[in-house]
Amino acid sequence: MKILVCISNVPDTTTKITFNNDNTSFNEGGVQYVLNPYDEIALSRAVELAESNSGTVTVINVGEASTEPTIRKALAVGATDAVRVNAAPRDAYFVAQQIANYAKDKAFDLILTGRESIDYNGAQVAAMLGELLHIPSVSIIKKLNIEGGNAVVEREIEGGKEVLSIPLPIVAGTAEGVAEWKIPNMRGIMSARTKPLNVVEPISVEQLAQIVKFDTPAPRGSVKLIDAAEPEKLIDLLHAEAKVI
Repeated sequence: MKILVCISNVPDTTTKITFNNDNTSFNEGGVQYVLNPYDEIALSRAVELAESNSGTVTVINVGEASTEPTIRKALAVGATDAVRVNAAPRDAYFVAQQIANYAKDKAFDLILTGRESIDYNGAQVAAMLGELLHIPSVSIIKKLNIEGGNAVVEREIEGGKEVLSIPLPIVAGTAEGVAEWKIPNMRGIMSARTKPLNVVEPISVEQLAQIVKFDTPAPRGSVKLIDAAEPEKLIDLLHAEAKVI
């Protein structure tokens, strides 16, 4: 079994995010980057499936040289080899095109992504990959097993759960529950240094969207305390200020 796992290099959630040039560009100064947590879940399940099905796991990242420590962590978790497409990931369509171009002739049985990246939360790449590669895609899955030539996945729907059996190959966007995070051990960390990391150049992709400006969330407003004996004041504030009734 050949598995491809798409990984992103994202800011740690404890990092303070700021912007440059009148809020038109992200300020990378002092930012600590990590392996996207949802992608790490996908990778952990891929490693489990590869171990039980005599398979291989390739990780792919669209990013510049600065992302290689994150890629090496993925190799330490258990990936067999890695690919870095040498380009800044300007948007989901660009990323999906680069991954699809690499994967189109590699005969992967399973392509996994996280449900979304925690920086832009777009949740678009898995569906785009399925369309570009002309294979089924399903998101957001909570369980994944391989039975014969089919992937059996479980996803939450309104009021319950949906179980699907889909012939391989497929693309799947994974969420928490698919696997437990794997912590690299010393053997994995040491072996990651010598595992193959192939750098490929990007293809030209038409730019269909452009980030115009970033906005930070509005600061929290002051708290107004209303005496329990005066509920009419609360109702008036909800109506006149909060405009929720």
